[in-house]
Amino acid sequence: MKPKTHQAAFAFGLALASLSAQAEITFRHAVTGETLSFEYGKPGGDTEAFKQFKQTGKNPYNGNADAVEKGHSLYLTGCSGCHGHEAEGKLGPGLADDYWTYPRGLTDVGLFEILWGGAQGMMGPQSTNMNADEMLKVMAWLRSLYKGDPAKAEWLK
Repeated sequence: MKPKTHQAAFAFGLALASLSAQAEITFRHAVTGETLSFEYGKPGGDTEAFKQFKQTGKNPYNGNADAVEKGHSLYLTGCSGCHGHEAEGKLGPGLADDYWTYPRGLTDVGLFEILWGGAQGMMGPQSTNMNADEMLKVMAWLRSLYKGDPAKAEWLK
């Protein structure tokens, strides 16, 4: 191979590797396992933070004090009626410990899937009430309350 051809092949290989590393996570409905669509839902959530989350599966707002505060406000408006003002549980389960009806809720991806697509019982999809970015902020607030075993907290790893 000529040097320039070899360099071009190497560059092409790097570009392919970069593309495969950029593949988005497939989000699934917590009950049915069907792929969740972001085509529908409250607009305005396709932020840089959400794009990063779709790539990494890690909520970039975890530990961000401003996002946690905004998440608390959103939670009080949209979630506290069922889950209690401090996520202690009410009609719906508590959300600050490591007992989850859907164990994937211990991961950021799993918690997002429950919020976006809903679950069984009274937990309907929240994708028309909150956009994706707002959900990430609510999730960050919930994670800030966590009182369970840190070894079970997948988002901390």
